[in-house]
Amino acid sequence: MVVQGQGRPNKVLEDEGKGGARASGGGPGEVNLAQNTVPRPRSFLVASKDAAKPQHLPGPRCGHTLTALSSTPERPPDTLILIGGATALEGGNSKQEDANSSPATATTGIRLAGATSDVHVMSAASGLWERIEPGGEAPSPRAAHAAAAVGHMVVVQGGIGPAGLATEDLHVLDFSNPNAPRWHRVVVQGPGPGARYAHTLALVAQRFLVAIGGNDGKQTLSDAWALDTSEKPYQWRKIEQVGDAPTARMYATTCTRQDGLLLLMGGRNESNTPMADAHGLVRHRDGRWEWTAAPGIASSPRYQHGAVFVGGRMHVIGGALGGNKLVGYNDSVSLLDTTNGVWSSMVEDDILAAGDSLRRCRHAVAAVGSVVFVYGGLRGGHLLDDMLVSFDSGQRQPDFIDANSKPWSLWLSGIGSQNASGATALIEAAEAEAAAAMEIQRSKVSTDLQCLDESESDLDNAFTPNGRRGSGVSIPPKYPSTGKRTPSTDVRLHHRAVVVAADSESEGALGGLVRQLSIDQFENEGRRVSAGSVEQFSQSTPVLHRSVSFQGVHKRVLQELLRPRTWKPPLDRSFILRPSEIVDLCDAAEAIFSEEPTLLRLQAPVKIFGDLHGQFGDLMRLFQEFGTPMTGGDITYIDYLFLGDYVDRGSHSLETMCLLLALKIEYRRSIHLIRGNHEAADINALFGFRLECTERLGESGGIWIWQRMNALFNWMPLAATIENKIVCMHGGIGKSISTISDIESIERPVSMDTGGPLLMDLLWSDPTMNDSVEGVLPSPRGPGLVTFGPDRVKAFCLANNLQMIIRAHECVMDGFERFAGGQLITLFSATNYCGTANNAGAILVVGRDLVLVPKLIHPLPPFSGTDISSRERISLGEFLDDGSAAARVYVKADPSSWIQSINDDRPPTPPRGKPNANMPKSSLPYF
Repeated sequence: MVVQGQGRPNKVLEDEGKGGARASGGGPGEVNLAQNTVPRPRSFLVASKDAAKPQHLPGPRCGHTLTALSSTPERPPDTLILIGGATALEGGNSKQEDANSSPATATTGIRLAGATSDVHVMSAASGLWERIEPGGEAPSPRAAHAAAAVGHMVVVQGGIGPAGLATEDLHVLDFSNPNAPRWHRVVVQGPGPGARYAHTLALVAQRFLVAIGGNDGKQTLSDAWALDTSEKPYQWRKIEQVGDAPTARMYATTCTRQDGLLLLMGGRNESNTPMADAHGLVRHRDGRWEWTAAPGIASSPRYQHGAVFVGGRMHVIGGALGGNKLVGYNDSVSLLDTTNGVWSSMVEDDILAAGDSLRRCRHAVAAVGSVVFVYGGLRGGHLLDDMLVSFDSGQRQPDFIDANSKPWSLWLSGIGSQNASGATALIEAAEAEAAAAMEIQRSKVSTDLQCLDESESDLDNAFTPNGRRGSGVSIPPKYPSTGKRTPSTDVRLHHRAVVVAADSESEGALGGLVRQLSIDQFENEGRRVSAGSVEQFSQSTPVLHRSVSFQGVHKRVLQELLRPRTWKPPLDRSFILRPSEIVDLCDAAEAIFSEEPTLLRLQAPVKIFGDLHGQFGDLMRLFQEFGTPMTGGDITYIDYLFLGDYVDRGSHSLETMCLLLALKIEYRRSIHLIRGNHEAADINALFGFRLECTERLGESGGIWIWQRMNALFNWMPLAATIENKIVCMHGGIGKSISTISDIESIERPVSMDTGGPLLMDLLWSDPTMNDSVEGVLPSPRGPGLVTFGPDRVKAFCLANNLQMIIRAHECVMDGFERFAGGQLITLFSATNYCGTANNAGAILVVGRDLVLVPKLIHPLPPFSGTDISSRERISLGEFLDDGSAAARVYVKADPSSWIQSINDDRPPTPPRGKPNANMPKSSLPYF
């Protein structure tokens, strides 16, 4: 196919009578581009890691794939992987073609040739390329294939090569050993998308490979297929076209937003007409897939373009219009902001500066963080070997780059340029350095490696490698019913728990000793249990309607605190935010809490956390070992529920609270926070939070934040149900709570003074000492507080059609503990509570089948050479009465001493665990 230009950009602007800055959508959705900037991709030097080996450069090509990959598990992508493509053209000259002919019907035009399966790797940090030779069984040479990153692997499917349509099997390039990458051929059982080309492949929810559309050699396709990468043997399942499904198309793009939304844009339909529509695809928790039309109107139809998400903004670059024309200058880069449904284009100065550089088709696009990379493509009958880079962020420069490397230093020198001189210089430099590589690539082209063009007429007689015509795809069995599901089992605790050994040298991510222990092997957990009962399961409701916020201070909090592998407590006890920034965080979170009901209604799967009490290190360990709520983590397919007591007792309540609020803002429909008894001013004034605020933020700033946080706490939801069969709260049902409606009746904002007996029971009550103690009894915690027996638990569950109560509030030795015959579970996530309990910390994972799996971490061993008992301490009274000077001097000398003094003077409630045989049964610790 050949595409031709439309004149110089200033002529286009004159003819169209438009400025370069514009936003499509109209009406209320229209925005000013000054507030919705579209960054211009600028030329980036294509350089070899080894200057003596120019053959390491990818060279000119089109129809290839470019995939961002992480070189290390649990790290953000930091490497670009380029695979395959066509490296030559053959056939007629583009100038001889009819300017109005359609690419699908032109038979005298050029065709792609020189198909290859070679692999080139570029370090995002240095910007330097190298060609690699992976081991294993490489895929056949191909172009117009599709690829997606799955963890540290790149999956390749379909395409077209010298022999026609490529094999339908999956090929996986495994980088688990970065020094020895290897190809694997994966045979998928049963029917699937089959041999096709010009389709898309994307990873949804970090789990499902989704293939959409394309051409099977006989027709343009509209089908969609999903493969669950977590299930073996691998099997494709056809996605039922529910909702506003897209029509048949090829050469479209799909990209996935960080919350799991897949967005399909553009393409060419069966009548060879370019399309401008966009459609979102989401997977509901009950297994249903649903299409929905994206809002707004794209600035131009297109196909053979590139698209990628940066945050919530989809960048669409280049593309063809048909009739041998490329997308116009004004629309060469379009941006869809999915937070408001508005399409935008570059400003006029950037359009003029870019010139022809952005007008291309059959190129490849990928993103690393906020940086968008574009490589190669086709323009005017010429293959391209250049790279373009844009930066969609308010920061000065990307944080992952080596600014001293030649490609990045040249690119950075052009930031802020209002003319094309910097871009021109970079283009010239790139061309000079790549000249030798281009000659090598061209000399290696074999004329018998001919890759068919996208023309359907060319494919009428194309055969797959197995000799069949087209794909021969049969109709697969339907995807599981989208109706209301009823699991075959009731709510139950899994018979094994996942335990991570405490190893200070472990690098996490289950890198230490991991065991699965039978529940019966826990010495303390089952001491209160007798027997249990279960109820029936009810209907579920889809909840995958996540929206993501992309502005505000919470982004900085996530960047600096959500680092499970690398976070270290600040030695000087400083905090990353100013008081005014914490207030902004509270304002944004409170606005979300105020819109939520008092009782949250959630759907499985859910990961549940108990008390954290400012032990931020334990929170990082739990994220590191069992999954992190972040891009590349598990937030796209599982919700997180925290049961309160985020502050007090521990040394990092500010980190704990601010990170959880930032997560709530970023993933408002996936992160859920309910209130604990320490989220109250009269409690956290005495047990550490107020002192931490004043110590780390200053006297006036600390009091301001302490008051603002407590005002926020009054808005927090108070309980949650999961699938209407599990109820979760911080404390318990006490004496006054008999129905779910009692909890829903509590109006917010509510303080401990105004909440009455309902709030006191919900946040403060505990189960009795074991299943043999029934009824409601006074609590050893203090006057007015109660404990409730197994009879209360069973009656409450029966009356409310529930099967399980999950609560926190008590330190339990194994991190979780059953009560009432297993119908109540106490959960505690902070290890070695107050430095003395030596308890494990646990979370509960509620699966889609309502099986509860406990996952434990044990306390880390103490630092060698540290004798905690020998530390000099002051009493809490001295700390409070002596004024700030002495206190600050003491804290500066020993940062952890202030919280230890509080815990010494106000000891925590003793852990629920196996009582000491020599302990008097009348004593408080026994209870």
